[in-house]
Amino acid sequence: MAISYLLFLLLVIVSLIQTSIASPPHKLRLSASEVAALEAAAPPPPRPDQPTTFFEVDRPHRPPPGSFGPCSTLLLSHSFAYTYGKPPTTVAYSPPPCLAAAGGRASSISLAVLEWRATCRGVQFDRIFGVWLGGAELLRGCTAEPRPSGVEWTVSKDVTKYASLLAARNSTLAVYLGNIVDDQYTGVFHADLTLHLYFHHPPAPPPPPQPGLGPADAIVPISQSLPLNDGLWFQITNGRDIGSASITVPRNTFRAVLEVCLSYHSDDEFWYTNTPREHGPFREVTVLVDGDIVGAVWPFPVVYTGGINPLLWRPITGIGSFSLPSYDIELTPFLWKLLDGGDEHEVAFQVTNAQDVWFVDANLHVWLDPRCAATAAGVVSYDAPPLDTTIAVRPGGPGDEFYYTTAFRHVVASGWVQTASYGRITAAWTQRLGYENTNRIIQDSSVQAVNQTTDAYSGAHVADRAGVLYSQEAQQSFGLYMFVGVVNQTSNDTYTIARNVKLGLAEERVAAGRSGFWSRSLRNEQDCEMDVDVEEGDAVGISWGARQTYRYEASDACYFRNVTSLGYTVVSDHSDEACGVKGSPAGGIAELMAAAGVARLSS
Repeated sequence: MAISYLLFLLLVIVSLIQTSIASPPHKLRLSASEVAALEAAAPPPPRPDQPTTFFEVDRPHRPPPGSFGPCSTLLLSHSFAYTYGKPPTTVAYSPPPCLAAAGGRASSISLAVLEWRATCRGVQFDRIFGVWLGGAELLRGCTAEPRPSGVEWTVSKDVTKYASLLAARNSTLAVYLGNIVDDQYTGVFHADLTLHLYFHHPPAPPPPPQPGLGPADAIVPISQSLPLNDGLWFQITNGRDIGSASITVPRNTFRAVLEVCLSYHSDDEFWYTNTPREHGPFREVTVLVDGDIVGAVWPFPVVYTGGINPLLWRPITGIGSFSLPSYDIELTPFLWKLLDGGDEHEVAFQVTNAQDVWFVDANLHVWLDPRCAATAAGVVSYDAPPLDTTIAVRPGGPGDEFYYTTAFRHVVASGWVQTASYGRITAAWTQRLGYENTNRIIQDSSVQAVNQTTDAYSGAHVADRAGVLYSQEAQQSFGLYMFVGVVNQTSNDTYTIARNVKLGLAEERVAAGRSGFWSRSLRNEQDCEMDVDVEEGDAVGISWGARQTYRYEASDACYFRNVTSLGYTVVSDHSDEACGVKGSPAGGIAELMAAAGVARLSS
């Protein structure tokens, strides 16, 4: 980058007379002064003196037919000021009285929704937060990155699968949000955490067993224990680091599923952009039980609300940023490891190629056989070959780098469990993962383009003598395209700084058991773009926009939404809960921005 350009950037920030966000094109995190320059030069929100509402596109949570509620309980109201490196905020938890009135059992709950509603005003980075109940993680999210006049946002997560925890007495709710408040960073996050419960109507006796399906009978947390001065997650700082916990599972367990929760920060926040000098762009979280790999997580590339450029995520935030996804690994074929007389066993996590820092923990969901005090288990087969990964470098001209990275992994295991209710059952688990990343960096013209795809298949099949007890399969594809750099350059002082991010999530899931068949399909695609026009060293125009389509179709419900924003304004928003709704974006966000060129800020 030209020295004169860097001097210009320094002068405009110091003088505060003419602001510019012309930061280095490869820079994926902006400082407070650079964000302030963005705010000063960008078109204002529709209500510039009022808090701006940001949102993540997701489907609404509807209770099953015949439910009644909601019964809403405020669990926590707290202001997170200087909390970094301090203990989590904790409160005692007991089931809401309405749960007792509805029967008191976890099976009485037809839908549970955890709502996080927060506001913030001033200058602040985005911050990660977590919510734990009894040591099990219920929610992990990224805060909105605030504006001087304030922001507000709401996260609603279906937490029905944690019904056994919600019905348990004498528990502790813990919330950690590591925030820093000083002379420069002034934003304090004010948050309310509310639990909304719906119940089956009329109250009924316990439903007939649905072996292995429905919410688990118990959840074993795999996290750090209170008290501590941080979140309950394990912090993994390099590829050799291990986060682990010793656990004991109930002796009458006949099914187990490990739910892995993760996020990445600091040096590895943008792991998918890394070159071989930075351990490459491939990352996986491997899960080990007593030293053996039982599965792996290849994460969806969530971009936090201040990542790449904050304006890209205003007002529509990135997929998964307000409510980060979790990932399931079937452990039923490995119960022979966990059911060997009640001894403690180590569940551990490593992150391949990790840089400082990853936050990882997990919840072990277990289903119990009520007709016996103990089940027995054994191994049939197990195969987990080493990770297969390569990085190829294509020679280019001076300042032109091109890297091509691939990775493959599979895990196959089968085992048996002897139960009183179903006799001997056999369980099989298959996981196949594929990854491809291309990364081109042109230093002369300050351009980086990343294109990444992750494909993941997982299948769990459990049978007894009568046939299929339960079966679940999932096929997922995660896509990321990122372009950052200088384009349309006519001279050293006249050019456009461009940011373009496309995120995509495609998922097909099917499940079957004695109680029936269930399926769902999800397509979630997001296209965001931002341009900063620079003439003679001055930022003369800033424009950005986003378009997202969300299509969910399941056996019991459907949801479609197509929403577009230009600047802070939502210019179109269509949603429908009818199945088979047609509609998809015509053209990309670049064409939409070009058509709305009058919305650009002029000098």
